[in-house]
Amino acid sequence: MLASLFPSRTLTLYLARLFVVRILGVLVMLVLVLQSLQLLSESGDILAVPGNGQAELWRYVSLNAPQLMARFLPYSVLLATLFTFAPLNANSEVIAMRAGGLSAHQILAPMLLTAAIVSLVSFAFNETVVAPATGTLKQWTALKYQPVPPDTGVRSNVYVPDGNNVLAAATVTGGGPNIVLTGVTWYRRDGAGMVTEQFRSPRATYAAPGWRLESPVHFDVATTTQVPVPSQVIAPGVTPAQMALTKIDPDGQNIFQLARSIKAAKASGRRTTELEAKWWHKLAGPLSALLMPLLGSVAAFGLARSGTLLIRAVAGMALGFTYFVVDNAALAMGNFGGYPPLVAAWAPFLLFLLVGETVLVRTEE
Repeated sequence: MLASLFPSRTLTLYLARLFVVRILGVLVMLVLVLQSLQLLSESGDILAVPGNGQAELWRYVSLNAPQLMARFLPYSVLLATLFTFAPLNANSEVIAMRAGGLSAHQILAPMLLTAAIVSLVSFAFNETVVAPATGTLKQWTALKYQPVPPDTGVRSNVYVPDGNNVLAAATVTGGGPNIVLTGVTWYRRDGAGMVTEQFRSPRATYAAPGWRLESPVHFDVATTTQVPVPSQVIAPGVTPAQMALTKIDPDGQNIFQLARSIKAAKASGRRTTELEAKWWHKLAGPLSALLMPLLGSVAAFGLARSGTLLIRAVAGMALGFTYFVVDNAALAMGNFGGYPPLVAAWAPFLLFLLVGETVLVRTEE
C-alpha cells in the first residue's frame, strides 16, 4: 500500500520538503504581520496601566502569538499548497511526474502525509500551549491589563435558573453543603417572564434543599413596596453544584478539562450544546490542515500553457476559504442548537473532503 502511494522516495522527500518550507514561510509571515498590527493596537492600553512596561508587552506577544499560529496554520497550509503546486505546474514538473507514470493521488500523497503530520502537531500544540495561553490572555484582557490576582476559588456574578425564576449571587465561596452566597437576589417571574417580586439578602446558606436567606428584604414589583421579612428558604431546585459552576470558556480549556466541565454542567442542568460543539471541533479543527492540499490541488493539474493556471490557483484558494466560511457558520449553528454538536463540528470537514476528492478524481480522468 505504501509502496503504491509513494513509489519514489526521492520524489516524496522533494515534495515534502518544498511543502514544509512554504508552510513555515507563510505562517511566519502571517504571524509577524498580524502580531505587529495587534501589538500596535493594544500597546497603548497595556502601557496605560501604571507599572506596565516592556515586560508586559512581551507577555502579550507570548500569549497572543500561539493563538495566531493556531488560527492561521490551516490558511498557511492552503497558501503553501498553491505556492508549491503553481511553480511545479508552470515548470512542467507535474507533467514530467505524470509522464513517469504517477497518478494525481500519488503526486498528492507526500503533501497529504505532511499535512496529516501538521494536523497532529497542531492538535498537540492547541491542547498544551494555545488553550492555557488563551485562557490567561482573556483574563488579562478582561482586567484591562491590570495584574491578574491569584485564584482564590471565589466565583462572582453567578446567575442560575430556578425553573421560571432566577437566583443570583454577587459572590459564591466554598463548596458542597458549606457553600455560602453573598449579595443574594432571588427573582420570582410570571409565565410571561416578567419579574413580580424579589427577595434580597446579604448572605445565604444551603438549606438542603433550597437556600436560607439571612435578614432578607422583600420587594413587590406591583406595589413597589419594600419591607423586611423573616428568614426565608427559596430556590429549592438549585443545588450547590449549580452555584459552584462558573462560566466555562471552551477556548481556554484543553479537551480533557472541557470534557470534565461539560459533565459538571450537565449534572447541574445547564445547556451544553455550545460546549459540546466546541469539544468536537477541537478534534475536527486541526484536521482542516489535511484538507488544504486536497482542495488546493486543482492548481497542480492542467497545462500551464493553456493559460488557466491562474484561474486554477484562484479556484483552489476559493475552495479553501469557502471551507473556513462553512466551518464557522456550522459551528455558529451548533452553538445555538441549530445543528447537533457532532454534525456542526464534522459536517464541513466531511463535505469538503468529498468535494476535494471529487475534483481530484475528475482531474485524474
